[in-house]
Amino acid sequence: MTAFLIKQGTMFMILYGFQFLIGTFVVKHNLRVNYARKIVHFMSFITPMAIEVIVKSSTGYNAPIFIVGLLLNCLIMLIYIKPIREKSVFVQRMFTSFDRPEDRPHTLLWLNTQLVAGYIVLAPCFLFFQSIGYGTLAFIPVLINGLGDGLAEPVGIRFGKHKYRVNALFTKKKYTRSIEGSLCVFLSAVLLLLVFSSSFTGIQLIVALLVLPIAMTLAEAFSPHTIDTPFILIVGYAFLYMILSIG
Repeated sequence: MTAFLIKQGTMFMILYGFQFLIGTFVVKHNLRVNYARKIVHFMSFITPMAIEVIVKSSTGYNAPIFIVGLLLNCLIMLIYIKPIREKSVFVQRMFTSFDRPEDRPHTLLWLNTQLVAGYIVLAPCFLFFQSIGYGTLAFIPVLINGLGDGLAEPVGIRFGKHKYRVNALFTKKKYTRSIEGSLCVFLSAVLLLLVFSSSFTGIQLIVALLVLPIAMTLAEAFSPHTIDTPFILIVGYAFLYMILSIG
């Protein structure tokens, strides 16, 4: 438990510092929140994985530890509620890094929903892949989500000509995505599979290139607004495990 708490404390210090930095770019240098949010979102999922690999704790995964971690993550999110953030310049700056105008007044609700659902998928899948000797490949779905979904919004804003609409949780409002933006997930998946190609057998790599980019692109395209991460991750890990079972 001590090692777990140290990892959690380290993770939150890194994430809070990073959010403050990105929020400063939004306030002082006019960085668009749509881009800033994607950077913060990517760091929220890649940081715990990186710490797990670096620390190489012997605590392992078990249900009580996971539940404690999930509750701690939810509790920490309380610092962003309006009465608290309005009294702290530091917290308000952090909040600014991911508060998209179009998401108001659901910014925190959707953020918490995505983070909790994302961690519920990420934690057991990542640690399971570590336990079967594929810890390095466990980064693939997260990197595809971070790079592909991270680029999808700015690319869609700048180059998106072919629009489609998706639902969002807790509202009847429709939100717009673009085929050009969703293709970023496809291209990112292809690129990252080639980067990690040495970890696959020949047949595994061929199947992965044929299946994984399409599957993860469809997962991103049909998931609700702001809640795409858990869908992308669960599809990515499921297909990746099936691919690794070949041969």
